[in-house]
Amino acid sequence: MDEDKRKHLDYLQTTITRMNTNSFQLKNMAIVILTAMFALFAAIPKVILLVFTGFPLIIFWFLDAYYLQQERKFRAMYKDVAGLTNQSEIKMYDMPLEKYCGNGCSFIENFISKTILLFYVSLLLIIVVIAVILLIILEIPIL
Repeated sequence: MDEDKRKHLDYLQTTITRMNTNSFQLKNMAIVILTAMFALFAAIPKVILLVFTGFPLIIFWFLDAYYLQQERKFRAMYKDVAGLTNQSEIKMYDMPLEKYCGNGCSFIENFISKTILLFYVSLLLIIVVIAVILLIILEIPIL
């Protein structure tokens, strides 16, 4: 393997790592925001605060799916550059993301992927369960 190909693979691997780190940080921020909203709810017991917690979680869900999509595209490109697939040749130092649309690289596939779906749906379910408990059992007002 020549030095240019190694360097190109190194650039791709660095980008893959960055996308993975971004996805991890989004999950951390989602948990921090959820925790902060629960703390705010403890100070101001209104169920509407819990409902508003769902909006940032959904935004984080979209962003996380986007970063996972980008990571999968770069992984597919890495395989092509490394010669692990029989796909078309990619020019040295070129990163043609538009070539990667299917096979796990679409936004919808990543939005409903097992890892992301389980994480965000479980957080949203926690919010719904707590809101229902507060409304029905403890009879805390909505507004």
